[in-house]
Formats: sequence, structure tokens, C-alpha cells
Amino acid sequence: MRLSQRKPTVGELEILQVLWEFGPRSVREIQRILNDAKPTGYTTVLKLLQIMTEKGLVNRDEKKRPQIYRAHYAREHTQRQLLHDLVQRAFGGSVKGLVLQALAGRKSSEQELEEMERLLDRMEEGGIK
Repeated sequence: MRLSQRKPTVGELEILQVLWEFGPRSVREIQRILNDAKPTGYTTVLKLLQIMTEKGLVNRDEKKRPQIYRAHYAREHTQRQLLHDLVQRAFGGSVKGLVLQALAGRKSSEQELEEMERLLDRMEEGGIK
């Protein structure tokens, strides 16, 4: 399966957030947790988990009843993958552009901004890994 097909959708990310926060869970347990935030049907969660299993986003333990689902990748791995995709698509591969845009929405001192810009320049030149 192509990398782009493995990226989680918004609904799949909601399920992954539950699994990362609460650990392995059954469909019913995931549905109850999601339902606390907004009405979510059991069959919707089940279908999403089936799709996520095919995409390799979750693993299903079929030895237990009810079946238990767990996230295949750590939260940080998925965040990095999504962030890399965003940097490529929205910022032409420029981490500096992403960070500067993110910082535009918050107050930072001139000195902080200059330090961050120097760091990002070094990263883009290959000086920092």
C-alpha cells in the first residue's frame, strides 16, 4: 500500500488518539470514549477500524473476544509523518516556512525569532540533524 494511503483520515486520527491515550481497546470501548465527545455509532467505529487494519494503522488481536485493537505506530511516528507531508505540500519542503508561519500567531521576542531563524537556516543547510 502506498504511503499516502496509510495516512490517517480525521476520523481515523480520532480513534488513534483514543488508542494512544488509553491503550489497546475493543470496538465498544473505543466507541464509548469517542461518544463522550460527539455522537459516534458502533458500526462507524467498527468500519473505520477495519479500514485502519487494512491500511496497517492498527493491529487487531483476534485471539481475544472481544477483539482488541492497538495502534501500530507510536503517536510521535504518526505526527512526524503528517508533519513531513504538511511541510512538503504546504511549504514546499521548507521547515523554516512552517515554523515561521506557526510563530506568526504568537508573541515572541525579536531575539527568540532571530535565534530560531538562525537554527532553521543551519538545519536547511544540513548543519543540524
